[in-house]
Amino acid sequence: MLTRKQKHILIKFFSMFSVVRGYNILIIVIAQYLSSIYILAHNRPLRQVVFDLNLFMLVLASSATIAGGYIINNFYDSEKDLINRPIKSKLDRLVNQNTKLSFYFVLNFIAVILASYVSFRAVVFFSIYIFGIWFYSHKLKKIPLIGNLTSAILTITPFFAVFIYYKNFETVIFVHATFLFLIISMREFTKDLENLKGDLALNYHTIPVEYGENVSKVMLSVLSFLTLIPILLLLFTFEIGYMYIYFYLSVFLLMIFLLLLWKSKTKTHYLILHNILKFIIAFGVFCILLIDVDKVLNRLF
Repeated sequence: MLTRKQKHILIKFFSMFSVVRGYNILIIVIAQYLSSIYILAHNRPLRQVVFDLNLFMLVLASSATIAGGYIINNFYDSEKDLINRPIKSKLDRLVNQNTKLSFYFVLNFIAVILASYVSFRAVVFFSIYIFGIWFYSHKLKKIPLIGNLTSAILTITPFFAVFIYYKNFETVIFVHATFLFLIISMREFTKDLENLKGDLALNYHTIPVEYGENVSKVMLSVLSFLTLIPILLLLFTFEIGYMYIYFYLSVFLLMIFLLLLWKSKTKTHYLILHNILKFIIAFGVFCILLIDVDKVLNRLF
């Protein structure tokens, strides 16, 4: 049996895990490694990529920065989350704000130290990234469109750290990045619809608040059709192995998304749409394995 003190520590741990969204960070770590193995450094031996200490440091620095970003975002959105996510907010509030801010500064300091192992350019990169996350959370988040696009850019920024490290400028990488950026942008616009009640209450100037839900739905529809461009390029121009299955599935899910979008009116409806996009993103990470299964298995030896 756990003692009272041990239970208290465990509850605090789960609270911080909720604040930093550890499950999201785990997905990003997996995505960084799989994209390195299959796309960014696909010509290198598997062992060389997996046991690359510089890559490990970049991934850890990314994780620390992202965790810090979630903390500062949670700090600024604490009142809004009480309205939009009351259950999660209660769990998050088990750790006080001062403790969260202390973790925020510690995590950012660790990120810079880890980046310094790789190079001075990595330090500059992560310093700018940390500032960008803070500036977004403090100012840009409340600006229509700019806030959405900034959030999407910040979400894919960790992959640019690895991309710059390997200096692989193949066109296929930019096409993959474009698809990911569009899906993440859709997710950001959908979150605004989902969080409309809290945004209205606290005067957040999001697109649904400023221009109405229908304008957001039109923008989401346009973004859905734009995703077809990178999908078609990846399917018919580049060699992506069995990952074509994922992109056909994505088209199918986006069709369902569009059909549900124009019938959606409540927070629950928008939550379903949000989860469809989250599934496309998360499932896409593991489907990177389908690019060239046989070749990668051979690289183990």
